[in-house]
Amino acid sequence: MSKILIIEDEKNLALFLELELKHEGYETEVHYNGRTGLDAALEGEWDAILLDLMLPELNGLEVARRVRQNKNTPIIMMTARDSVIDRVSGLDHGADDYIVKPFAIEEILARLRALLRRVAIEGEKTAQKSTNVAYRDLLIEKENRVVRRDNQIINLTKREYELLLALMESVNVVLSREHLLQKVWGYESESETNVVDVYIRYLRNKIDIPGEESYIQTVRGTGYVMRQ
Repeated sequence: MSKILIIEDEKNLALFLELELKHEGYETEVHYNGRTGLDAALEGEWDAILLDLMLPELNGLEVARRVRQNKNTPIIMMTARDSVIDRVSGLDHGADDYIVKPFAIEEILARLRALLRRVAIEGEKTAQKSTNVAYRDLLIEKENRVVRRDNQIINLTKREYELLLALMESVNVVLSREHLLQKVWGYESESETNVVDVYIRYLRNKIDIPGEESYIQTVRGTGYVMRQ
């Protein structure tokens, strides 16, 4: 359930918005002046804020500005002032959208849905980015199991991919052959650690740039490391 903060000093309008939003399944809280509204905005976790421009104690522009200094909560600014300067000022102070009074409830509900949908999509993109692992000019897209250098795909086998991922997720950490054998192949056997050496060679042949230092450094008697 999305939580919406309403900061509006026209009590009839605030009540109307609250009832309609609750009917649509939103959780709401209402404040009638800018100062208490700002406190609620900063102290609570909200999916969006419906913010009136002309408020007692602290106007909507100042509320938006202070919220934006601390949070990225989406803000729809509501006002009876329809000049270009007013709209630009609202957006410049941190509002994500701007709606002019009087408005149809269907319009503000549609704008709210669109704003929440956009935020959700951006959140998914951010989450996807966080699944990427980078080292110098190498990039692993974990979601797609793709390895790129400068946007060019490097084709690796399953074992090569998992070996590279293990090394790139532990940059500056020396990983022993035994550790890599367990992590990538899933078993422990000192007699099989030469498999790691073989696959490191395969991997170097695919990712290294001829004439340049290898991405993967050998630590004699211990294992391998990718150093930053």
